[in-house]
Amino acid sequence: MIVLDTGATRALAGGHKTLNLLAANMAHTPGDLLRIPALCLMQAESEDAGAGDRVRAFSSVVVDDLTTVSSVAVGTMIRDGYGGPDTCHALYCALPRAEFTGMSILLTTREKAYPPGVVTVDIDSPGMLGLH
Repeated sequence: MIVLDTGATRALAGGHKTLNLLAANMAHTPGDLLRIPALCLMQAESEDAGAGDRVRAFSSVVVDDLTTVSSVAVGTMIRDGYGGPDTCHALYCALPRAEFTGMSILLTTREKAYPPGVVTVDIDSPGMLGLH
């Protein structure tokens, strides 16, 4: 599963070349989706009017809702000092869950905002999409 945090969501909405290519490629692969945590989408929209609509226009993008269970987990992460609401919702989405198999990848503009053990990839890193 690929998760986009607030910075990556804003970049996708702003036309980031590599992220747009990734979203377009994933649209042609059944079952492959870019997952945006609802609180990251909210934060991106609060910082950039229209960002939410622009990213939701991609057929490969789905929004991970803040459910009752996830709201308690995210609230606990915030209280325990893992970051703000959007960062903690992205972290929650990237952690292993019963409904998703395999390791999640968290695309971000702030790799250091996440604790060790979370697979993060800076969207501007040379290795993004295999580019060197």
